[in-house]
Amino acid sequence: MLFEPKIMKKTVKELRKNQGLTAKELADKLKMNTAEILKVDDLKLKQVPEPLRNRLLPILRGDYTDKIPWL
Repeated sequence: MLFEPKIMKKTVKELRKNQGLTAKELADKLKMNTAEILKVDDLKLKQVPEPLRNRLLPILRGDYTDKIPWL
Protein backbone atom coordinates (compact mmCIF):
# COMPACT_ATOMS: atom_id res chain seq x y z
CA MET A 1 0.00 0.00 0.00
CA LEU A 2 1.02 3.56 -0.58
CA PHE A 3 0.58 4.79 3.00
CA GLU A 4 1.82 1.68 4.78
CA PRO A 5 5.24 3.06 5.89
CA LYS A 6 3.54 5.97 7.69
CA ILE A 7 1.01 3.63 9.30
CA MET A 8 3.70 1.24 10.54
CA LYS A 9 5.35 4.01 12.60
CA LYS A 10 2.19 4.88 14.56
CA THR A 11 0.90 3.16 17.67
CA VAL A 12 -2.10 0.87 17.56
CA LYS A 13 -3.93 3.18 19.96
CA GLU A 14 -3.37 6.22 17.75
CA LEU A 15 -4.56 4.38 14.63
CA ARG A 16 -7.54 2.97 16.50
CA LYS A 17 -8.55 6.44 17.73
CA ASN A 18 -8.18 7.85 14.18
CA GLN A 19 -10.78 5.32 13.04
CA GLY A 20 -13.03 6.26 15.97
CA LEU A 21 -12.90 2.79 17.53
CA THR A 22 -12.68 1.81 21.16
CA ALA A 23 -10.63 -1.21 22.20
CA LYS A 24 -13.84 -3.18 22.70
CA GLU A 25 -15.18 -2.29 19.25
CA LEU A 26 -11.89 -3.27 17.62
CA ALA A 27 -11.85 -6.54 19.55
CA ASP A 28 -15.42 -7.25 18.44
CA LYS A 29 -14.52 -6.66 14.78
CA LEU A 30 -11.57 -9.06 15.11
CA LYS A 31 -13.51 -11.54 17.29
CA MET A 32 -10.84 -11.31 20.00
CA ASN A 33 -10.63 -10.55 23.68
CA THR A 34 -10.38 -6.86 24.60
CA ALA A 35 -7.41 -7.59 26.86
CA GLU A 36 -5.37 -8.77 23.86
CA ILE A 37 -5.98 -5.46 22.11
CA LEU A 38 -5.03 -3.50 25.21
CA LYS A 39 -1.73 -5.42 25.44
CA VAL A 40 -0.61 -4.17 22.04
CA ASP A 41 -2.24 -0.74 22.29
CA ASP A 42 0.99 1.09 23.16
CA LEU A 43 3.13 -0.74 20.59
CA LYS A 44 3.93 0.63 17.18
CA LEU A 45 2.22 -1.36 14.47
CA LYS A 46 5.54 -2.70 13.15
CA GLN A 47 6.29 -4.14 16.62
CA VAL A 48 3.01 -6.11 16.79
CA PRO A 49 3.47 -9.85 16.06
CA GLU A 50 2.87 -10.75 12.40
CA PRO A 51 -0.38 -12.78 12.67
CA LEU A 52 -2.11 -10.09 14.73
CA ARG A 53 -0.73 -7.29 12.56
CA ASN A 54 -2.21 -8.90 9.45
CA ARG A 55 -5.63 -8.94 11.13
CA LEU A 56 -5.35 -5.37 12.47
CA LEU A 57 -4.02 -3.65 9.36
CA PRO A 58 -7.17 -3.62 7.18
CA ILE A 59 -9.30 -2.30 10.02
CA LEU A 60 -6.82 0.36 11.13
CA ARG A 61 -6.36 1.48 7.51
CA GLY A 62 -10.13 1.85 7.14
CA ASP A 63 -10.63 -0.74 4.40
CA TYR A 64 -13.88 -1.93 5.98
CA THR A 65 -15.48 1.50 5.45
CA ASP A 66 -15.05 1.15 1.66
CA LYS A 67 -17.80 -1.49 1.66
CA ILE A 68 -20.47 0.72 3.22
CA PRO A 69 -22.98 1.42 0.40
CA TRP A 70 -24.02 4.93 1.46
CA LEU A 71 -20.51 6.45 1.48
